[in-house]
Amino acid sequence: MSNSSSISHFLLLALADTRQLQLLHFCLLLGISLAALLGNGLIISAVACGHHLHTPMFFFLLNLALSDLGSICTTVPKAMHNSLWDTSNISYKGCAAQVFFFAFFMSAEFALLTVLCYDRYVSICKPLHYGTLLGSRACAHMAAAAWASAFLNALMHTANTFSLPLCHGNALGQFFCEIPHILKLTCSHSKLREFEITVLSAVLYLGCFVFIVFSYVQIFRAVLRIPSEQGRHKAFSTCLPHLAVATMFLSTGTFAYLKPPSLSSPSLDLSVSVLYSVVPPALNPLIYSLRNQELKDSLRKRVTVSSKAINSLFCCIAFRM
Repeated sequence: MSNSSSISHFLLLALADTRQLQLLHFCLLLGISLAALLGNGLIISAVACGHHLHTPMFFFLLNLALSDLGSICTTVPKAMHNSLWDTSNISYKGCAAQVFFFAFFMSAEFALLTVLCYDRYVSICKPLHYGTLLGSRACAHMAAAAWASAFLNALMHTANTFSLPLCHGNALGQFFCEIPHILKLTCSHSKLREFEITVLSAVLYLGCFVFIVFSYVQIFRAVLRIPSEQGRHKAFSTCLPHLAVATMFLSTGTFAYLKPPSLSSPSLDLSVSVLYSVVPPALNPLIYSLRNQELKDSLRKRVTVSSKAINSLFCCIAFRM
């Protein structure tokens, strides 16, 4: 029997067996991470610098982009390092930090998606009370509550997971440190405490999920009552991106954590984990920017200004040479 104090590192799941495939996975992860950094960075800069985008919806989108950046920077760099250098080691402290930050940013993303749903509900179903219910102070309080609850949830799960004794080695069946795979290494008699905490978190997540479903039922009922086609199109253009992001995040995450053991396999676990931890941060900016005209115009303006500044810099350098 081994325990956590005798383990100095964990062994992560290799993405591929051959060197060629490892380098291919490195290139794919590099491309996805660069797309996520570029897309979310553009959204953050556009919302921060565009005064006409200083509205509750874009404020929450900025927070969502921050959580996407944090989540992909937590898991992908280590996976890229392991693929490039043909290794699978991660230190015990590094694994604990990865568990904490991944749980933190994933919990924050779920909380922010719920807050965004509330923003859309008030905007469409109670437009006359929008300024009252979603003032600047209320938005700041909701964003702070989302981040604080995510921090407490991540701290609780991380502290509890790494306080459990480990009896089944140190090999994880995942390309990053994830709580379910660490729990597979713990002693059977010590899993009850983590199960209780998991049930508590599941109840909170279920409450948020029910709220999102109920809100969108009310939203679609209100949209269908709008007499003009242009008004319905505008309402759908602000709701559908959020609904698409929430559906993708919830469906893949729920399947990853609640799928029956009979469906579990290394290849399936790896594919599902990529779908809910790596792909959404890269796709979310694209989904939001394609369906929101204000954001597209602001992003186009920011890209144009940046390209002009780069051209001016090159011209200045060439002139001096």
